[in-house]
Amino acid sequence: MAENNQNASAGNIPAKPKPAAPGAAKPAAPGAAKPATPVASKAAATQSGVYKPPVDRPAANPYKDARVSSLGAWFQERFYAVIPIIDYLKKKEVPKHRLSFWYYFGGLALFFFIIQIVTGLLLLQYYKPTEAAAFASFVFIQKVVPFGWLIRQIHAWSANLMAMMAFIHMFSTFFMKSYRKPRELMWVSGFILLVLTLGFGFTGYLLPWNELAFFATQVGTETPKVLPGGALLVSLLRGGEDVSGETLTRMFSLHVVLLPGLILLLLSLHLTLVQVLGTSAPIGYKESGMIKGYEKFFPTFLAKDGIGWLIGFALLVYLAAVYPWGIGVKANALSPAPVGIKPEWYFWAEFQMLKDLKFEGGELVAIILLTIGGLVWAIVPFLDRKASLEQKSPIFTLLGLGVLAFLLINTYRVFAEYGW
Repeated sequence: MAENNQNASAGNIPAKPKPAAPGAAKPAAPGAAKPATPVASKAAATQSGVYKPPVDRPAANPYKDARVSSLGAWFQERFYAVIPIIDYLKKKEVPKHRLSFWYYFGGLALFFFIIQIVTGLLLLQYYKPTEAAAFASFVFIQKVVPFGWLIRQIHAWSANLMAMMAFIHMFSTFFMKSYRKPRELMWVSGFILLVLTLGFGFTGYLLPWNELAFFATQVGTETPKVLPGGALLVSLLRGGEDVSGETLTRMFSLHVVLLPGLILLLLSLHLTLVQVLGTSAPIGYKESGMIKGYEKFFPTFLAKDGIGWLIGFALLVYLAAVYPWGIGVKANALSPAPVGIKPEWYFWAEFQMLKDLKFEGGELVAIILLTIGGLVWAIVPFLDRKASLEQKSPIFTLLGLGVLAFLLINTYRVFAEYGW
C-alpha cells in the first residue's frame, strides 16, 4: 500500500480516486461540455416544438373567495359575469348641482315606457284588432274584465306622460348643452326615440275604433298626400284609399310589433351610451365651482330615481281614477265627422301650423319646414362647435327657446279653440 502511494507520488502510476459519497453528483468527464443554461434549454425546446411558455389565465370566477352570505354566494356563483358590471356602476358618479333634478326625467320616460309594455301585454289578452270586434272588445275590457278599466286608463295616461317626459328630457338636455362632444350619438338616438314615441301615440290612437279616433286618423293620414308620391304612402298606411278595418290591422301591427322592437333597439343603444359616457354637467359649472360634489350612480342615484318612479306610478293611478278617458261611440264611416276633430296634444303645434298656412300649397310648405326643422334639430351637436369646445353658444340657446315657444304657443292656441 505504501509502495503504491510512493509510485503515485512519483508520477509512475495514477492515484485511485476515492469512492463518491452516496447521493453526491458525479464529476464531469474531462473535456465534456458544460450543461446548458435554462435559457438555452428553453430556446432549444421552443425550436423543437416541445416547450410551451406558461400562460397566466384569469380565474373563471374571480369573486369566488369574496365574503358574502350563503344566498349571495349562490347567486354570485351563477351570475358572476354580472358582478363586474355592478362594480362599474358603483364607480360611476353623477355630478350634483342646482340643475341636477333635470336628470331624473329621462328615467321617468323609461318608467312610463315599461308601464306601456306591461299594460299593453295585459290588454292584448282581450283586445281583438278587427273592424267588427275592436270596439266591442274595448268596451268589454272597460266594463267586464276585473280591473280592466284601471289597466286601460293607466295605459292611456302612461302614453301621454311618456311623451311629456320625453319632451322635458329633450329640452333639459338641449339647454344644458349635454349633447356636446363626445355625446353626439346620445342626442341623435334620443331624438329618434322621441319620434318613435310620437309614432306610438299616432298608431295607438285608432285602436279603440271609436268615432273620434276614426276621423282623427282619417285627417292625420290624409296630410302626406300633398307630398310627391304621398298617395302611395297614404295607401300603405291605410291599406287602401280610405280608413277601414285594413287600416286598423296595420296600425295594430305597427303599434304592437314594429315600433316596440325599434324602440327597444334604440333604447339599448341610448342607455349603453349613457353608461359609457356618463352624465354631463352644464358648461362652466366645473370651472366656476358650481358642482357641489358627486354621488354614486349605484345605488344612490338609482335609489332616487326609484323614488321618482314611485311618485310617477302614484300619479298614474290618481289620473286613471279621477280623470278617466271616455269610451266614445263606435266608428261609422258613413256618419258625418264630429265637430272639433283634432289629434293628440303632442301634435297640436304641427296641427295649428297646418291650419295657419291656408294658401294653396300651404300644407306642402308646412311639411317641408317641419322636416327641415326636425333634421336641423337632430344634428345640432355637430353644428354647435362652441359647445364642443366647452364654450357658451347663445345662438343655439336662442334656437332652443324659439322651438320651445313655437310648441307651447301653438299648443295653447289649439287648446283655447278646441279645449282638452
